[in-house]
Amino acid sequence: MPLPRASVEDGGRPLPTLNTPTDSRPVSGRTPGDPTALEPTAADPTAGSSAADTTGAGSAAVDAAAATGPAAGGPAAVDPAATSPTATDPAAAGSAPADTAAGAAVVIPGGTGNPLSPSAPSAPLALEHRVLKSLLGAWALAACAPEETEAVEEHLGHCGACADEALRLREAVGLLHPPESLDLDPALRTRVLQGCLDRRPPRIPVPDWAGPYDAETARLDALLQDIGDAEWHAPVRLRWFEADSATSRRTTVAGVIAHLLTVDGLVAVALGLDDPLGELAADAPDPAARTEAYWRASHFPPTRAVRAPWREQSHDIVRTVSFTGGSAGRLPVAYGGFELPLHDAMLDRAFECWVHAEDIAEAVDYPYEPPSARHLHRMIDLAARMLPLVLAARRQGGLALPGPGRHLVAAGEPGRSLRLEIEGLGGGEWLIPLDSPAAVGSADREVAHVALDGVEFCRLAAGHVSPQEAAAGQLGDREAIRDVLFAAASMSRM
Repeated sequence: MPLPRASVEDGGRPLPTLNTPTDSRPVSGRTPGDPTALEPTAADPTAGSSAADTTGAGSAAVDAAAATGPAAGGPAAVDPAATSPTATDPAAAGSAPADTAAGAAVVIPGGTGNPLSPSAPSAPLALEHRVLKSLLGAWALAACAPEETEAVEEHLGHCGACADEALRLREAVGLLHPPESLDLDPALRTRVLQGCLDRRPPRIPVPDWAGPYDAETARLDALLQDIGDAEWHAPVRLRWFEADSATSRRTTVAGVIAHLLTVDGLVAVALGLDDPLGELAADAPDPAARTEAYWRASHFPPTRAVRAPWREQSHDIVRTVSFTGGSAGRLPVAYGGFELPLHDAMLDRAFECWVHAEDIAEAVDYPYEPPSARHLHRMIDLAARMLPLVLAARRQGGLALPGPGRHLVAAGEPGRSLRLEIEGLGGGEWLIPLDSPAAVGSADREVAHVALDGVEFCRLAAGHVSPQEAAAGQLGDREAIRDVLFAAASMSRM
């Protein structure tokens, strides 16, 4: 004879789960509408005996089902009086389906039978003061377990001594883990490329003197790739020194890239490439006039669309100087009032690209690192080599007076000199001749000594720091020091 069904496989649908007390007596579900009713339903004795006679082992089957029910990982146990096909009590036979249809609460086997309620929040651990104090270090490092963290923070609310200690520890943790920029090391690109080139030398290498320009344009292009459309219109103030006074010009991020495009065009024209101005006529062949002509010709303010021609032109310049095999390094590049050989002009363009990249990064609130030490040293060397010519031009213009003891010397002869000491990144020492651009710096005729940080000196030469504000260590002839610092600032331009 069939046993009472106790699994979903028998009938094809799940059966209601009933409570199984410790004495293994079957208990029916709750009465619909009464969530607290747990009284067992009395079965008809006749029906009970008939069921027992029919099945032959009704109670044994229930006990077996209870033993393999949910508590033991088996199928759910059911009341044989409610499921037996021979049950004669209508209430007992129909109570289980009615309860299930009415959405009665399911009683968890082995539980109390009461409805589940949200668990109350656990109280903090009760720890002694000395234990809580010993946990402050781990708490400051965020290394406590959740229960310990809760106990410590509860204690800090009413113990002033521990609260002060916790504050000092948190500040110490901040010193152990200083915030670092998420940007890559600016020297990483150079190191990776150098490693690749060491393994497989390029068929057409980039000249060493074009490396800084190649690196700085690539870094600026990576910055431009990360900024949004709206940031291309962020205001930027270009700063430089003119006639010993600070000057500035307001533009946008896109306007700065347009400025770099037009001034890099001087190098492009010298190499026989297309002029980005096209048919536009500038008032003068100098960087400022070319930039103003480009800005005036734009019917609308420059947008991010200017990035593509600037990027393409920088690639063309690097590609062209590479195909020349480095032999074009002496090619003159006209800047309007003066000329530079191509290898120095490429350093000049790398320097300006970095300076304006910092202007853009400041406008969009983005961190930006200085160039690699090797490239920064080359830029400082260019500025140091140009200082004697700038000093002579300032004296001719009446902006610098001849110092005491000054006298002209023959070309190539030693003259009065200033020792320029650059510290930190890109550092080194240069002897700057003071009396004649053709003279040679001499340690024996040193009259002054100036010490500056490398990045600080570059910002002075870019017109971003005034000579009076430059943090320079000074020793010796004050007039000579003043002349050199102002000459460095006057090398800046838009």
